[in-house]
Amino acid sequence: MNVRFAGFVTALVAAAALGVAYFAQYGLHLVPCALCLWERWPYRIVVLLGVLALLFGGRAGRVFIGLAGLAMLGDVIVAGLHVGVEFGWWKSPLPECNGILTPGAALPMTPSVPCDRPVHLIAGFPMSMAQMDFCGTAMFTLLLFFMAARRPDRRF
Repeated sequence: MNVRFAGFVTALVAAAALGVAYFAQYGLHLVPCALCLWERWPYRIVVLLGVLALLFGGRAGRVFIGLAGLAMLGDVIVAGLHVGVEFGWWKSPLPECNGILTPGAALPMTPSVPCDRPVHLIAGFPMSMAQMDFCGTAMFTLLLFFMAARRPDRRF
């Protein structure tokens, strides 16, 4: 696979995922929780890494694609944490998700949207946005590692 094309695909997929999140927030008026906002950061990083892979190509491009895979692996962890919070397996480590008393604050912070309340993008579809992000990110991460490890002279 051409490394520059892989960089283009990487940036495009990450930008599309961010586009869905922003559409849900601004178009559908679904308010994101604090963990949802954390889940967006790896995508922003991956857009940049994909563009760098597109610009540089070659060995450097493969390194950028591999780094994008590591960034998305971080999102798999954050999305998995969020899914666990939604299922009630554990509490969120973010104080803004729990209404925990913050040192120096007079009252506990109350989240605008609790992190343990699943937000469903598609009515009637049993997966929350965090669950969809976890599944999609896991597949995207595997694809990125595959593209980074692939020798340039081989075809799909």
